[in-house]
Amino acid sequence: MSTFEQVVAILGLAVVTVLTRSFFFISDREWPIPRWLREGLRHAPLAALVAIIAPAVLMDAQGQWLQTWQDARLPAAAVAVAWFYWRRDVLGTILSGTAVMLFLRVGMGW
Repeated sequence: MSTFEQVVAILGLAVVTVLTRSFFFISDREWPIPRWLREGLRHAPLAALVAIIAPAVLMDAQGQWLQTWQDARLPAAAVAVAWFYWRRDVLGTILSGTAVMLFLRVGMGW
């Protein structure tokens, strides 16, 4: 690509980004959102979180399912989930899961 084409591509992407992110702010009136869409959007953050976390915990670096239970991610995820259900604390969840994973990887050599 030439420099001119790169500049045009970057400017085009910037315009598309600004338009799509500010689409609802351009209008003067509020747009009604159907109830079914509002209900669906309630579950979007959880679905996105599961879509990111599940493959990171259940698959190896090559994209294959884990072949052994001796992987530090599985007990770390179990401890993190247990901590969250016990305390409902996000920081504690992160710290407990990280502590277990570090112990198993560094201390136990998993």
